[in-house]
Amino acid sequence: MIHQTMTPIRRFAQAAALAATALTLTLVSAPAPVAAQSPFSAAARVNDSIVTWYEVDQRALFMEIVRTPGDLREQALEALVDERLQVQEARRMGVVATPEEIEAGVAEFAARADLGPEQFLRNIGEEGVEPETFRDFVANGISWRNVVQGRFGARVRAGLSEADVDEALNFSPRLDGAQILLAEIVVPVTPENQETLRADLARLMGDLNFDPDTFSEAARRFSAAPTRDEGGLTGWRPLNAVPAPLREDMVLLRTGETYGPVSLGPAVAIFQMRGLSEGGFQGPTVTSVDYATIPLPAVSTEEGAAAAAALRADIDVCDDLYGRRPGAFERHDQALGAIPRDIAMALSTLDAGEMSFELSRNSGATTLAVMLCARNVEEPEAGREAVRQQLFSQRLQGYAEGLLEELRADAIISYE
Repeated sequence: MIHQTMTPIRRFAQAAALAATALTLTLVSAPAPVAAQSPFSAAARVNDSIVTWYEVDQRALFMEIVRTPGDLREQALEALVDERLQVQEARRMGVVATPEEIEAGVAEFAARADLGPEQFLRNIGEEGVEPETFRDFVANGISWRNVVQGRFGARVRAGLSEADVDEALNFSPRLDGAQILLAEIVVPVTPENQETLRADLARLMGDLNFDPDTFSEAARRFSAAPTRDEGGLTGWRPLNAVPAPLREDMVLLRTGETYGPVSLGPAVAIFQMRGLSEGGFQGPTVTSVDYATIPLPAVSTEEGAAAAAALRADIDVCDDLYGRRPGAFERHDQALGAIPRDIAMALSTLDAGEMSFELSRNSGATTLAVMLCARNVEEPEAGREAVRQQLFSQRLQGYAEGLLEELRADAIISYE
């Protein structure tokens, strides 16, 4: 289900920057919503719909039950505003959740807590959350999922290739035991700053890059997250809790490097890398390497340089060699330990389809071009289809976020 609430996982992301105090205060000091006189009065108007304070209080209570961090009433209000826009688009497209979809969604959510739907509804009811509040939450998410899949599903599936899956298998790290330490600054999105917040935070990032002390000072003064009292430090967290697209970036950060801004639904966060404890963290297990070697005249000669340039121009993937260089190359598929050391070192710096011209043979008279065809890795237990589905969901989420931004930009939204 695609939804815009801030969860503990989504709080992980990237790092930030400090500019003029006046600018930063403008970004974070907008007042939180205050309770209206009547719970059924409007908290916000979204085009021709309203969000009531009763709905805000109910959603905030539900978010508390599922342990969502941060200012829950403010997050609840922004989530409900987003959902109004999402459901309005679903109505326009004729894909609003059906009663059968809603009941299935309720059962699926309850099953995550090892409960049946009636028991789950009874339990949250004892905490003060009405069944219709939860059903609305589920229905809104399903309606938005229908919108996004209807508009972008076919496009994402058509653009997802076997090469994309191979690349994900090659570069998705194994995360057993790995932990990450981040510092964060979380800034709520308000009507006053929503147009410029991301750009302002992006500019601020440069000032905080590789400056942990200044980052922590900025977090204490301006962050809206509970971690502000700790200088923005999140504490050590499992790396496998970080969403895959962010995780791939995080493991490449140097200590003190900033990353962001990252959208967290009703807020935007910037992060700073403070430490990575690798533990059992390792790359995927490579079972063998598929590569080609092509002998050329020494590239230090005019003839060899021309041959190397022609090879680069003619060959994009290893299979091209069969049609364009028949008999003039050797292709191997070997375990790492069986590959000659100098060739293995050359291959270690290459991505699939890239070539190295650093090796020589015959006392330097021959350059041995080395081309990486593929690294064959152990597939995850769930297999390629699980990786494909993960990539599909990640790309679909990107389209969903972009569409929501468009709907917000075109909408008339006012806060009471």
